[in-house]
Amino acid sequence: MTQQRTITVERMDGQAAEQAQDAFRLVYAEAFAEPPYNETEDEVAATFRRFRSQTRKAAFRAALARTEDSEPVGIAYGHPLSANTGWWDQLTNPVPDDMRREDGHRTFGLMELAVRESWRGQGIARRLHDTLLDGIDAERVLLNVHPDSKAASAAYRAWGYRKVGEARPWEGAALHDVMLLDLR
Repeated sequence: MTQQRTITVERMDGQAAEQAQDAFRLVYAEAFAEPPYNETEDEVAATFRRFRSQTRKAAFRAALARTEDSEPVGIAYGHPLSANTGWWDQLTNPVPDDMRREDGHRTFGLMELAVRESWRGQGIARRLHDTLLDGIDAERVLLNVHPDSKAASAAYRAWGYRKVGEARPWEGAALHDVMLLDLR
């Protein structure tokens, strides 16, 4: 673990996040190169092609954690799920229609939350999460987490998320736990 240093967490809209894309990519690439993800450079590149299109969504928001000398240490980002989202279609077992109903405002999709390895264990992930969600007008938050990522799964449970199913979020993906946090 890195020595304690002052960390700031800044919330960003899509335009600011796109301008800080290199910082987001650095954190993402480092965090997701580790097991159980083992993402390749090609997979990271694909993620950041999607990132660019996601940042253009009107309600996209992000959070970036940095040291006092601007070294990026953590990221979080997401956006409300559209009425025609395919997220619920990826579940291995269907959920009730009322759970899967979306209107573009009901559910905030937490796309990514990551902290560089040497900065973990300092509460940065929680700060990113809380900063990202502060003031959102959604009933709930939805995310996918790899079940072999024990620390992430434990953190989400501690923050109030519950598992509602399993999904393969993209073709060829391992099964991920689908977790939901009720905000109301």
